[in-house]
Amino acid sequence: MANLLEKRLFADKKHTYLLDGDNVRHGLNRDLGFTEADRVENIRRIAEVAKLMVDAGLIVLVSFISPFRSERRMARELFADGEFVEVFVDTPLDECERRDTKGLYAKARRGELKNFTGIDSPYEAPESPEVHLLPSGQAPEDSIDLILKALTLT
Repeated sequence: MANLLEKRLFADKKHTYLLDGDNVRHGLNRDLGFTEADRVENIRRIAEVAKLMVDAGLIVLVSFISPFRSERRMARELFADGEFVEVFVDTPLDECERRDTKGLYAKARRGELKNFTGIDSPYEAPESPEVHLLPSGQAPEDSIDLILKALTLT
């Protein structure tokens, strides 16, 4: 979803950067695991980096599982009004497991990966995100249109 959104923004000549688990966990956050404390620190660092990038004029797409409401609230508080748009991609756990190309859910189910969100670590759903997507019943392009509308870029 974030990749598709970034392509649409790029086509509209918007300057973007996509922060996701792959590009952050291999560098900035490579010293963090998946304990609750590490997950909190992961989101804190991501929010701080995103804030710097927003200050530089970029549209920053932050695509992460952020399991705790308190960390999402902390991230939101770093930004001015209108700079933070929470998008809740509400995908059922069984669908996440079905789409898992890296086999992480299978590892978590076998006990090889501890503190995995949705398996042995809780997920606190957002209470009032700006955008609530139900991707199993919605075309990806329609979801992107909803996000763009919330960003007030359309």
